[in-house]
Amino acid sequence: MGGAGGGTMIKAGIIGGAGYTAGELIRILINHPGAEIAFVQSSSNAGNAVTDVHADLLGETDLQFEESPDLHEADVLFLCMGHGRSKSFVESLPATYRGKIIDLSNDFRLKKNAGDFVYGLPELQKEKIKKASRIANPGCFATAIQLALLPIAAAKMLNEVHIHAVTGSTGAGQSLGSTTHFSWRNNNMSVYKAFSHQHLGEIGETLKQLQPGFEEDVNFVPVRGDFPRGIMASVYLDASITEEMATKLFSNYYSKHPFTHVTDRNPDLKMVVNTNKAVLYVKKYGKKLHIISMIDNLLKGASGQAVQNMNLIFGLDELTGLHLKPLAF
Repeated sequence: MGGAGGGTMIKAGIIGGAGYTAGELIRILINHPGAEIAFVQSSSNAGNAVTDVHADLLGETDLQFEESPDLHEADVLFLCMGHGRSKSFVESLPATYRGKIIDLSNDFRLKKNAGDFVYGLPELQKEKIKKASRIANPGCFATAIQLALLPIAAAKMLNEVHIHAVTGSTGAGQSLGSTTHFSWRNNNMSVYKAFSHQHLGEIGETLKQLQPGFEEDVNFVPVRGDFPRGIMASVYLDASITEEMATKLFSNYYSKHPFTHVTDRNPDLKMVVNTNKAVLYVKKYGKKLHIISMIDNLLKGASGQAVQNMNLIFGLDELTGLHLKPLAF
């Protein structure tokens, strides 16, 4: 096994390489100074060039999809197979495999399913991630919403929470459906899974980890946006602290987390799209504390955070390979 600790390149394997999150991983890893791609697996595309699916990588890689790669070639496996398939894959791993695993599905995020997987939100438990061998990468909505609430929960000031959050179409994955194809999604918006979204489970577990005994409602209304990338979460709750105190609370909490930034200007999605950044904006309106949280759902909400976790596990600076330019225009 290679890896940063031995001064050699980390060898990364991608399982399920044809989707959006895998495409983002490939883009990051082929330019990562401390890692190289050992293989990209895809049963449906085996033998085809990676650029046949991820055409934007033309001229940047000559990798081909493999159906059954030798898993032992990888120091870390990124699982991008979709929800429900990672568990069976992990259970079928050869006993001789000793590499790390970073799963991008929801199969291991909840404590009842986690086993030896560690929940991979660096702003929550960076030191625990550094010592982990298996990571359950957080969900995209869950990342944006938790970043808006972690400082409040850590200060034991949470009460009933209200969330309205809009996501880009890539959050639904690459497979086409009635609510994902262009003709329906363009110039259109809709609510889905109101008060019942699957990410509520991991959000609730994190909040109770920081504020034991928290039993208030977390009211979450997700919205399908008519844009491809990004999440804007608008979060509010009653709070007795002043705006100045709240801003200081957030700034102090995130002072050692280089991707999460507290701003005094009303943010917009183009500040974070195509980056691993999270941008938070804190304001007080009467009794209400309002937090806007912005991330790119495919990067800080998925593949960028997965590489951030890889960096932490292998002893690299967490910023390594993630100096990405935002799409300002």
